[in-house]
Amino acid sequence: MKKIDGSVTAAKGFKATGVEANIKYVGRKDMAMIYSEAPCTAAGVFTSNVVKAAPVLWDKKITSESETVHVIVANSGIANACTGQEGLDICSKTAKAVSSKLNIPEDSVLISSTGVIGMQMPLDKVEAGIDKLIPELGDKLSDGTLAAEAIMTTDTHSKEYAVEFELGGKTCKMGAIAKGSGMIHPNMCTMLSFVTTDAAINHDMLQAALSEVVVDTFNMISVDGDMSTNDSLMVIANGLAGNDEITAEGADYDTFKAALNTICKEMAMMLAGDGEGATALFETHVINADTKQNARILSKSVICSSLTKAAIYGHDANWGRILCALGYSGVVFDPEKIDLYIESSAGKILIFHDGVATDYSEEEATKILSDKKVTALVDMKMGNEEATAWGCDLTYDYVKINADYRS
Repeated sequence: MKKIDGSVTAAKGFKATGVEANIKYVGRKDMAMIYSEAPCTAAGVFTSNVVKAAPVLWDKKITSESETVHVIVANSGIANACTGQEGLDICSKTAKAVSSKLNIPEDSVLISSTGVIGMQMPLDKVEAGIDKLIPELGDKLSDGTLAAEAIMTTDTHSKEYAVEFELGGKTCKMGAIAKGSGMIHPNMCTMLSFVTTDAAINHDMLQAALSEVVVDTFNMISVDGDMSTNDSLMVIANGLAGNDEITAEGADYDTFKAALNTICKEMAMMLAGDGEGATALFETHVINADTKQNARILSKSVICSSLTKAAIYGHDANWGRILCALGYSGVVFDPEKIDLYIESSAGKILIFHDGVATDYSEEEATKILSDKKVTALVDMKMGNEEATAWGCDLTYDYVKINADYRS
């Protein structure tokens, strides 16, 4: 497997684009489409929030019940969440409009939205946006980038990634786009991520791979502790690479899952690093924990700590905040035995050992913490399990962005 330049258009048979539909924003792209003429297998994971947006309800049904999928339509600006029957009707009418234009079944259309909760979607602008999208569909990298830009809200940059791998001697590709900057918390987030692949894999195995991969990728990020109504991660596979269809576990399934894991991990890190107002990606890597689940809990607890996030912003090696976050995580451990390091491209130092602070240099620590990616490495000395979580620092700009969000 290797990284390649690409996006959702990297895999054979996929086209994409993004346009300005003025659904809420003016002067920026706000509607995207990803399309495969060849029918696709689809799988998805969605927000665990009890309050689910209309598109989430629509997509959950499509990914679990429809035999094939052809297209994903997404908008930014309005979330179509908490919009009642009218919101559900918008999904149905959107699918009908796409169906008639592309001559595909209505139940082969996936729909995603992100933006302000509670506003109704302007159907006339959605339908006009569909009319603009279809003629612009293309299979170049730049076309995938247009789609990635169109789903942004408070993101500062678009997010794309692609890999190439082999299944049974056939070259396969997988690409993705994502958006997400705020209202991001483990168990998904205000995140839309769409993954395309030309590998052949049946629905059950695709869903199994996605459900397993999400646990240690997208579910291990947090920006602000708020879980969204709209988060959706969907994969569509059209099989045009020509490999023998994956229908059971085995070497090909493991290779496919590894590619999907790479895609999801890279996209998750991009989202965490682009948290609203953030200046740094903050990673916590817990090693030698007694169980995998405890390693996850411990690492998440640290990256979710507002005090620790503020310390990262201040480039302050306030190790007490990290110890505190570990301590209230709910995992039982002996604080007299753990080691805590901080590291970045600027270096690595041990700052806590056997229950007390080490004689580290505050100047060196500040230098390490001033990097764009900062890692807290925690050695629990309890077993052989590990996990990594990703977040970001907490800045003044986070409050400014969210104070003004609806306007």
